[in-house]
Amino acid sequence: HRAEHASLLLGDFLAGVDLKMIRILQAVHPGVFIDNEIVEPNPQHVAAYKELVNQAPDLQNVSFIWHQLTSLEYEQQVKEKGTHKKFDFIHMIQMLYRVEDIPNTIKFFHSCLDHHGKLLIIILSDSSGWASLWRKHRDCLPATDSGHYITCSGITAVLRRLGAQHRVYELPSGWDITECFTEGDALGGRMMDFLTGTKNFLGTAPAALRRRLQDALCQPECSSTRDGRVIFSNNLSMIVVES
Repeated sequence: HRAEHASLLLGDFLAGVDLKMIRILQAVHPGVFIDNEIVEPNPQHVAAYKELVNQAPDLQNVSFIWHQLTSLEYEQQVKEKGTHKKFDFIHMIQMLYRVEDIPNTIKFFHSCLDHHGKLLIIILSDSSGWASLWRKHRDCLPATDSGHYITCSGITAVLRRLGAQHRVYELPSGWDITECFTEGDALGGRMMDFLTGTKNFLGTAPAALRRRLQDALCQPECSSTRDGRVIFSNNLSMIVVES
């Protein structure tokens, strides 16, 4: 929002998305220097991000600082050093499933916004097939890394408790999962692994459980049929939070 300088804090590994956002800012505000910081715990992701930047000749007016840390480690480091930097824009795209304490994580990063800054959270929509799957069949699904099966309503509830002004935009999205129902299909097997969070689900799960989840995936609240293909609802919610 400042005429000559913009500060961004970009959480989790989405290097391609980050660079696209930066290029949009450059196009809208030519000549503005962009101070960009990244929080990402995976060293391979950090290395891949740096390589993308090295291959991009159009980023001369952008500085990059990589913090190879989890969001909690970054928060602790900021508080220990007393360097509570303010940012014009912060994004958390598809990453809140993996943090230990969602309310406190949102509260901290919201406190990092500068005047008129924006926090962008992208999370699965309550209208997605994931929401239905988690709501009705969580008892037979494994725990996530931090035990979070969370969708938009869980995040907006936190924002309301914090008194943070926000708007929600829905992004329809579909994922063709037809091969999940083809016996012995390798791609379908990997899809089922992803949907259930279980390695080799089709090869290890009891037959009754396989049928239960395959039947669930065919229900209207989870998917639709187009030209004989099964399209899983992967709808996302984009939540824009004001400073």
